[in-house]
Parts: sequence; C-alpha cells; structure tokens
Amino acid sequence: MSRIAIVTGAGRGIGRAIAERLAADGCTVVATDVDEATAKDTGASVGGVGLRADVTDRGSVDAMVAQVRSEYGRIDVLVNNAGWDLAVPFVDSDPADWDTIIRINLYGVLHTCKAVLPIMIEQRGGTVVNLASDAGRVGSSGEAVYSAAKGGVIAFTKTIARETARHGINANCVCPGPTDTALFASMGGEKLRESLVKAIPFRRLAQPSDLAGAVAFFASPDAAYMTGQTVSVSGGLTMS
Repeated sequence: MSRIAIVTGAGRGIGRAIAERLAADGCTVVATDVDEATAKDTGASVGGVGLRADVTDRGSVDAMVAQVRSEYGRIDVLVNNAGWDLAVPFVDSDPADWDTIIRINLYGVLHTCKAVLPIMIEQRGGTVVNLASDAGRVGSSGEAVYSAAKGGVIAFTKTIARETARHGINANCVCPGPTDTALFASMGGEKLRESLVKAIPFRRLAQPSDLAGAVAFFASPDAAYMTGQTVSVSGGLTMS
C-alpha cells in the first residue's frame, strides 16, 4: 500500500518538484495549492490528485484534509511547502504585508498541522516535513518578517517533534537557500543572482529538485529515527 502524502504549495517551483519526487518514490500524492488549476495539473502529472487549499484559511485546510481522509483513509506524510515573501527593508515595509507573510508562512503550517496531526496520532504514525528557510536560521536582509515567520516554523517543528514522538510521528525542517524559482526571480534581478552565485561555494543557485531530494529523505522510512532536525540545503552558503 502506497503512502498518502499531502504537499502544500505544489502547483509550481519547489512544491511541484517535491510532489514529483515523492510520487517517484511510490507515494500517492495529494498536491494542494491556492491556485486550483496548478494543483490539479501537478496532481495529474504525478498520478495523484490536485486540490485547492488556502493555507491561510483554517476552514479551507480542514475541508481539504477531511476530503483526503475520506478518500484514502489515512495521511502518512505532510509536507508544508506553501510560502511567499516580498523583499523590502523592514523600516520601509507595510504592516499589511507583515500579515500576509505571517499568515502564509507560519499560520499555514499551524493550520495544516492542527488538522493532520490528530489523524497521525490516531493511526500511530506519520511524518511531517516543514519547509522553513535559511532566512529563519541566520537572517536575510530585506526579509525581516519572512525570517521571523520561518524562524517560528523551525521552533514549532522542534516542539511538535517532542510532543508527538511517543505517537510514532517524526517532524523535521528543510531550509532552502537561494533557489531558482519564480518567487526568487520576482524578488531581485540578475545582479542579485550573480552576487549570490559568487557567494555560494557550489557556484549556482539550488534547483527545486535539490530541495525535493532532502524532503524525500525526511519523508522516507530511512529518516524514521530522526526528529526535530533542521537541515540547510544551500550549496554551502550557510554552514552549521
């Protein structure tokens, strides 16, 4: 029986790459996204299903999780990938944008975990992989509120790892460094790309597949004895 995996923000970029990798590893993937068309496209492309879910809306998340449980009877893997940012110095930032950034990046993780963890506890097992960011580990100029939200994801992951280990659940964090996605492209031009490539020891940005590999490991039985861990996938830009 294949494992049932939910991937949020799976319509494009890192989320789509994660969905593709988990499907290749034998999971039945439920690809979710606030953009229903891209969710369905990803779901179809990996032989799974695509559902609309707005992670900022608790009701939307609850409805999605209820549909998955009704269809498949269980949820084995939850990957919280949905995220968004707007690069601007903190003193110039708009508090309305703070709310959007925190609702997507932090509350989105709280909403899905609140809905899924009771199911995993009942079935005596499951794995959660949260996408945080190196911005949450070391800070990032122009991303103060995003860094705060992602730092919250890291701390939250460690706490749920402690609380749910006795139920056979593990929870870990993957922290991307600069990754070649549409979101990255929207936040800076070629000058930013060039400066980062020079600073990264591997001399390239991450590809979405680089992140998918790390997520797939944490989602696999090979990581069953690992919980509360935070791994950077940054090409050596940051090192712990």
